[in-house]
Amino acid sequence: MIPVSKPYLPSRRKLDRYINQIYKNCYLTNNGPLLQLLEKRLQKYLGVRNIICVANGSLALQLVYKALDLKGEVITTPFSFVATTSTLVWEGLTPRFADIDPETLNISPDEIQKQISPQTCAILPVHVYGNPCDVNKIDNIAKEHGLKVIYDAAHAFGVKKNGQSVLNYGDASILSFHATKLFHTVEGGAVVTNDDDLAKKIRSLINFGFDNGVSVMAGTNAKMNEFEAAMGLAVLDDIDKIRNKRKELYQLYREGLGDMVDYQKWDEKSECNHVYMPLMMDSEDQVISLTNILKGFGIISRRYFYPVLNELCYVEGSENKISLDVSKRIICVPLYCGLSKKVINTVVSAVKQIKSI
Repeated sequence: MIPVSKPYLPSRRKLDRYINQIYKNCYLTNNGPLLQLLEKRLQKYLGVRNIICVANGSLALQLVYKALDLKGEVITTPFSFVATTSTLVWEGLTPRFADIDPETLNISPDEIQKQISPQTCAILPVHVYGNPCDVNKIDNIAKEHGLKVIYDAAHAFGVKKNGQSVLNYGDASILSFHATKLFHTVEGGAVVTNDDDLAKKIRSLINFGFDNGVSVMAGTNAKMNEFEAAMGLAVLDDIDKIRNKRKELYQLYREGLGDMVDYQKWDEKSECNHVYMPLMMDSEDQVISLTNILKGFGIISRRYFYPVLNELCYVEGSENKISLDVSKRIICVPLYCGLSKKVINTVVSAVKQIKSI
């Protein structure tokens, strides 16, 4: 079966060079030398002030909620991976859903305004498929109402807006380094912030609340270990090659599909990082048909994101017509290093077959 996404694995020789250092140092966790090196290199590559690597992207979100001492309601998007909402509920926060823009697929600033109440404490936008939100409008809304802004940038590794990292907006941004992401550490994630005090607090929270060997607050264990850091360093060595290859494959899709499908409208002041290949079909029936045709060729596609998060059984529902419509018509097809042109041609042919009906 051809998966919709496949982890990039660096050469064993490259990875073993880092793993050999682990054996030499006999240092496995607790802010080891490889983790420190990874954070330093990521800070430089991404162009950010503070980056704190953690065990996964969900914990990255939860740590920021804790560090900012959020209480009450958080305005977020219904069109995202479930962790965007589930982490809020897990931490005792109430998600309030603002609908998305039908072209960018990101949360609409106008809809955010409609959801603000006396209980609102923060805004949690998502850079959907890595596409930057309207960060200026969102940040202005937050300042006007005294709200915190946490960007779920799980898909936005390496994305720049106005010449700087999109991770530099808001009070904090989080990244996911899950195995299927553009950059990965097998499992993992990170918190990015320009606030030095917030960064210091999060570093304490990820290590049981310790500060210089003294427990100063209630914390948890959210540390990244040295083996994950080793994988991250090896992948980071190849990151430009990875990005160039994904861009090449993405463009092959676009050339083959042309205007047969609709695409997400990308922010004009930033460049796509080609983390996913989402296609907008005309109807849910076409999505289901395409899924079945591709399955017959051993190709897995994914309805990402479906269903919308405001329909989860553990949240208070709300009407988000655009998100609901988009979720029924969007499908992600395979895109990863090592994907063959034959698979791309098969996907293109399958779309042509559906469109000719």
